[in-house]
Amino acid sequence: MDSLLDALQEGRLIELPEDDDKEEALRILARILEAIPSLPAGLDIEGLVLERERTSYTSLGQGWACPHARVSFEGDLLCVVGWSAHGITYSPDDKERVSIIIMHLVPENQRNQYLREISLLAKAIQSDPKWREIPSAKELTEVRDRLLDLISSAKETVGPDARARMIRLQRPKVEPPPITDLSNLVIEPVTLVVGPDFRPIVLTQHAGLAKYLETANGVVEKIETEGVFQNGGWRIIRRSKMVFQQGRVSYDCIAITTARKTPS
Repeated sequence: MDSLLDALQEGRLIELPEDDDKEEALRILARILEAIPSLPAGLDIEGLVLERERTSYTSLGQGWACPHARVSFEGDLLCVVGWSAHGITYSPDDKERVSIIIMHLVPENQRNQYLREISLLAKAIQSDPKWREIPSAKELTEVRDRLLDLISSAKETVGPDARARMIRLQRPKVEPPPITDLSNLVIEPVTLVVGPDFRPIVLTQHAGLAKYLETANGVVEKIETEGVFQNGGWRIIRRSKMVFQQGRVSYDCIAITTARKTPS
């Protein structure tokens, strides 16, 4: 379940809107995957997922669903996780609503790994009642912690590198509040460059976001220690970090907000 661990570690776990709207939930999750900088520009994950869902349902039962998009290029197996506190009507055959949606992007070279991970997840849900209770969690922090427990229990499926990353993945006492209005989701790539001899440099195409990050307090500290900074309507999620000479560091991030909160 390495891709699920990566999603939790990199901040790709979100709370979905209260609306019982399956397609909107899938669109939101697809847009987050599309915003990952390592993926090719113009990739239509949203279209691929919705097209597949119109011909086959991807619910696992017990409040879980695993939609996916397959692509012809090679790369890493990626996923994003959405949690709905009220549940979503996912399939007419389901006896209960879906609360956990794990959406995967499956490159050509990762198809076997994807099938293995989904098989392990389905087996875990069916064999142990405590994992069926994850969708009924009361808050996003609880969902995250229970998913980490699920991954930890599957020790035989997690290699040494993944276990080492789990040790480093500390569970913060206070989780930044989720963006709850996602009807007009805005996702912007942003790079922060910091060093001991100059003020942090913000690189982004969004003028309002640049102005906000240049004046907000504690951005770099939160990004470095927790991987997430949230204040003023924006959630900044660290994707990767590169260290250069003379103590200079570059943080590759994704910024998420809603259109009505976006500064002009």
